[in-house]
This record gives sequence, C-alpha cells and structure tokens, in this order.
Amino acid sequence: MGVKAALPRYELYFYNVVLCMAMLWAARWIFDVSSSSSNRKTFKTSVQSGWYYSGRKMDTADVEWMMWFSTFREHIIFALSGHVIFAKICTLLAPQYRSLVFMVYGMLAVFTSMGWAYVTLILSHCVLLYSISLVKLRWLCFVAGLTTLATFKMEPFISWQAGFVSGSFELRPLLFYGGCGFTIMRCLSFALENCERKDGNYSILELLKYNFYLPFFYFGPIMTFDKFYIQANNPNLTRKDGEMWNISIQALLNLGVIMIVAVILHFMYILTIPSDMKLLKHISDWALAGLAYLNLVYDWVKTAVMFGVINTVSRLDHLDPPKPPKCITMLYVFSETHFDRGINDFLCNYVYNYLGGKHDNVLDELIGSLCTFGITALWLGPSWVVFIWAFLNCFGLNFELWIAKFFTMEPFISIEMAISESMSRRIRAVFNAFNFWTIVLYNVLVLNSLEFANLVAKRLLLKGFPFTTITVMFVTYCLIQLIKERERRQALIDDPDPIPPPAPTPAPTPTDPSTTQTDAAAAATQPVDPNKQKAE
Repeated sequence: MGVKAALPRYELYFYNVVLCMAMLWAARWIFDVSSSSSNRKTFKTSVQSGWYYSGRKMDTADVEWMMWFSTFREHIIFALSGHVIFAKICTLLAPQYRSLVFMVYGMLAVFTSMGWAYVTLILSHCVLLYSISLVKLRWLCFVAGLTTLATFKMEPFISWQAGFVSGSFELRPLLFYGGCGFTIMRCLSFALENCERKDGNYSILELLKYNFYLPFFYFGPIMTFDKFYIQANNPNLTRKDGEMWNISIQALLNLGVIMIVAVILHFMYILTIPSDMKLLKHISDWALAGLAYLNLVYDWVKTAVMFGVINTVSRLDHLDPPKPPKCITMLYVFSETHFDRGINDFLCNYVYNYLGGKHDNVLDELIGSLCTFGITALWLGPSWVVFIWAFLNCFGLNFELWIAKFFTMEPFISIEMAISESMSRRIRAVFNAFNFWTIVLYNVLVLNSLEFANLVAKRLLLKGFPFTTITVMFVTYCLIQLIKERERRQALIDDPDPIPPPAPTPAPTPTDPSTTQTDAAAAATQPVDPNKQKAE
C-alpha cells in the first residue's frame, strides 16, 4: 500500500509519548547500574578516570573511539590538517596536479608513521593486483583480490607480513591491518573497473593516487574507483552556493556529537556492562533490552562521527564521499541494514546487484546474498561469531523476499486492497517490529558477544514472556510507526505527486443535451491503474 498513508495526529502523539517514556526508563536503569557498579573488579580495566570536574569515571572499553578522540587525537589532527593545507595550496597554484599531490602527501604520511617496509608491502600488493587487472577477467580479479585479502586474515600469512613492519607503538596493529585491508579492497575496485573499460587500461599511477589518498587510507570509507577517478580529476573546482557553509555546519555537528558521546560515557557504561554476565543476570529485562539497543546506536554514532570527520576533509578536496550509515533506529528491514556505507556500496556495485539482478528472483537473490555475506565475513575476519552473524543476516535478507512474494499471492493481496491504507500500515508495522529486533539481536552478536546476544534473546522471548515480550514489541511498534511517518513526509517532499486540476468541461450544445451525463458516467466507471500506487 502507499507509503503516503497518514495516521491521525493524536495517534502519532501517543506513539511519541510512549517511546520517550520507555527510553527514559531504560536510561534510568542503565544509569543506576553504572553508578552502583563502577567499582566492580570487572570494570577496573575499562572504566577509568574521566573528567576531573565531573566526579565520575569514564567507559573506555572502545579502543577505536579512545584512539580517535583521546589517545592519538593530536596525531590524527596533525596529519589531516597537513593534508588540508597542502591540498589547498596545490588547488590554488596547480589544480591539475592536485590528485598527484594527494598521493605524494599520503605516501609520505604512511612512510613516516609505518616505515619504508610497510610502504613496500603496500606497493607490492598494488603492483600484483594491477598486473592481474590487465588480463581483464572479472573472476580472476576477484580470486586474486580475495586471496590477497585472506592473507591478512589467516595465519601464518598475517605474522609473516606483519614482520615487515618494525616498531611496537600502540597504534601499529590497527594501522597495519586497516591500511592493508582497505588497500586490497581499493585495488580490487580498480581492477574490476579496469575490466569494464573498453579502450585501453588505467595507468598504475591512477591506482596509486586512488590508494594513497590519506583521509581514506587507514580507516576508510571505501570510495569506488570510478567515482574517485572522475572527482579527483575534475578540472571544475567551483563550489555550489552554500557548500562551505554546509561543510562548516557538518564539522561543528560532528564536534557536538563527540562531546555528547563523551558525556554519556561518563554516566552510562553501555560498553562495559555487556561484558559482565554476572551483573547482567540481576538487571531488569527492560534495562537489558535498552542496553542492547543503545549498543547498536552507539556503534552507528561512532561510525557516523569517524566517517563524518574524514568526509569533511574529503569534501574540502572537492570530493563527494560515501554518506554516513543509516541510523540503526531507522532500520526495520534487512535490505537497508549496513554500518559502513562505503563497504555496502562496494558490495552492492560489484557483487550483490551484479549477481542478484533486479532482486525479484529467489534463486538470483540467494546467490547474490550468499556471495555478498561470504565476502563480508572474510572482510571482518573469519570466526564462528562472524559466520553465525553472516548466516543469520543472509537468511533474514532472503526471508524478507520470500515473505514479500508470499503476501503478493491471493487471498492476501485482495485482503490488503480491501482495507484502508492506514490499517495496512499498522499491520505492516506489527511485522516490522519483530523484524527490528531480529536485526538488533543479529548485530549485537558481532558487536558484543555470543553470550550477551543469547542472554538478551532468552530474557525477551522466553523468560520474560509474555509481559516483557509484549511490552518491548509494543514500544518497538510505536518506534516503527514514527519511522514510517518520517518516511511518509520525506516521500511527500521528494515526490509530492500533485493532483492535476480537472480539465474544463465544455458546455453542452443544444443539439446534444446528454453530453455532460455521458462523460460523467464514463469517468465514474473508469478503472484505476493499480500500478500507479507506490509500494511501501
């Protein structure tokens, strides 16, 4: 049914009130647990001294967040600031060489931080995959790229390649694996785009420019080669009206979110509590559900902020980087679930859409999704938890297609056409609420632990049934309706679909007094084309 189906305002107000009360209640429970458990033995390693004037300790369990915005904050700011300064000078003096300057600065920064042996290792992988791309066989490029990626995920190849990097500073392992992993994915994107090029080949210099662009080098996001090549070599460097203002606002917004997250980590230890199974057994079902949900929200915020900082720098370089991931709060279908839009675009462009076609055939969808999640599992690093996560998400994605096809059959399609659009929206939201929590549980599995995901599932579905289950699903239903309302309003903005004014009716002539009645009868009996109705 139409996505523009509206609900009464009082109903939406009720959903807002219920959702706000539920979130405040869950936050109060987590705050109380954090305050009373800050001195537990299991918290000593991850809950450490925070801001002096706050009088509270800080949750430091997320190494990546602490690295970006605490431990190595000055180093990252220095490197990115240098890139911005050199890029601006080059853009003013010799804009035709700006992509070359990006490459030179990136190689110098990588050499300074990791040494010449690491740069040599990266260059060897670039040369290898470039040589294979000259053959212009997609399957061979995939085999070579994924095999090379596997050498950074499995022993003894990991230890052998890590031996090329000297030094033992704290950030070294993260930079090593981040730079190598993203390098392989970028080289694979280059190789696949080179296969599609009909006239000649891209030069290896274009690959090096693409790979050693510093803002994307260590931490991503992945920008496919075809987009980077066009934008980095675009001679037109004029900005749209208000573009610098939007970039400044985005930078200030990222700074504000960083401060808010820092405050939250001082008062709610949402990252450390899931690791203490003894403590989790004593907190309420509602606090446990809120904890699982907030862990996913936090991971989305972290990804959005980290990529937001990098994207701000790349937008100053006149690039259009991948957008931040869609908020987990807005996700209730598997087909839109992702935490890294760069990786998602890469997989959709080269694997999922290439093999899945239009995603309306069950077999093609199964093959495309299996290959997509297989590569994702390799990217994340093969382990039983990752394999379980990949299987469950692959099943959820295909199950959605099966259910959608099933409900387009009779008598379901006739029943839906017989009820109002608002009632159809309410019924769909009930099913979406269950889908939402399967997405939460599947992703909590890989973000936290198998034990935590198992405990949340048992408490919500088995031990807490029926009261906790019904309550959580009802609150989730309210959330889904608010999401759908936002989507409805956005759809009206994007495609208002105005009703054209009626054509003027000519006055009946004296010789044919029945003209008006005949036209009215014909208009009343004319069938409505159901294909013009947008599917939700």
